[in-house]
Amino acid sequence: MFKKSLSLGVLAGLLAGMASLIYQKVYASSLGEDFSTFVRPLGILAISLFVGIVAAILYWLFTKWFKNRGEIIFNFVFVILSFASILAPFAMKLPFDIETPELFPGMIVPMHFFPALAWFTLKPLFFSKETHYGKVFA
Repeated sequence: MFKKSLSLGVLAGLLAGMASLIYQKVYASSLGEDFSTFVRPLGILAISLFVGIVAAILYWLFTKWFKNRGEIIFNFVFVILSFASILAPFAMKLPFDIETPELFPGMIVPMHFFPALAWFTLKPLFFSKETHYGKVFA
């Protein structure tokens, strides 16, 4: 179970990182504003991978501690933490030489949801429904 969870976390982190890098390129090219000096591609990939691995460990722990309800609790916590993490880009102070600093949160905020989206998208490939939903509602 831990191996599957960790594999899912690594793959979800890599997928989220790649999606974030693509989004950053598209955002920068469509608006003409490049924030790559503040948000480096390697940093994006590393943070996404880190979030995926932490999510894998939490998923494994929650399903171990809370048995049948662990997945539901994990999903709730993951989404709440994703929403809470968007406060950081709004608190960030950018240098004064940036022409359009108001565009920065528009680039960063969607990236905070990519790890959760990648996790929820790939999870059915690693865990079957019967594994965790067996007696939740019975």
